[in-house]
Amino acid sequence: MQIEEIVKRAFDPYVNVPIEEWKLFTNLGDIVFTKKDETVKTTNTTEKYLYLILKGSGAVLLWDNNKFVCTDLCYEGELFGDFMSFFLQKPTLLEVLTFESTELFRISKSNFNNLILHSSYGDKICRFTLETLFVQKQIQQIEMITKTATERYIELLAKKPDIISRTPQKYIASYLGIQTQSLSRIRKQILTNH
Repeated sequence: MQIEEIVKRAFDPYVNVPIEEWKLFTNLGDIVFTKKDETVKTTNTTEKYLYLILKGSGAVLLWDNNKFVCTDLCYEGELFGDFMSFFLQKPTLLEVLTFESTELFRISKSNFNNLILHSSYGDKICRFTLETLFVQKQIQQIEMITKTATERYIELLAKKPDIISRTPQKYIASYLGIQTQSLSRIRKQILTNH
């Protein structure tokens, strides 16, 4: 499958853009590869790229009280990175890490801006990218307040069945807002009930 087809598939649920426009979009970026446990962006730096995971997984982390807190888990076909830093072009406290060898499509901020100026769909792509990221973050925040850790974990497993083998438990627990020991209890309880 061509890179523009992968990008189109990732965006299709949110915006209908012809494949030719995605080809223009992908021609403005490149593909990079990371190693397992590689830091893509460090704390207090500015994000230079917007990433889409082609193969692999990673997380967005926040350093707080002498430990990292996982704010986002990302997998194939998902946007990845420090979006606030990318769009504002300012340093943030967020760190971006890959969990496994990962293949990423990336586009620089200047090329992303050029897309807006030079493509008939560029503005639409930018707007829907921002809207998608905003809506996903709002859903996550609402679920953190309205659902139990067990409910969130079960839904996470339904969406990403292989998460256990691909993601360190401490990051899954952190993403769910619980301690690793609590995640172990939840997993044991789910296994016992099935």
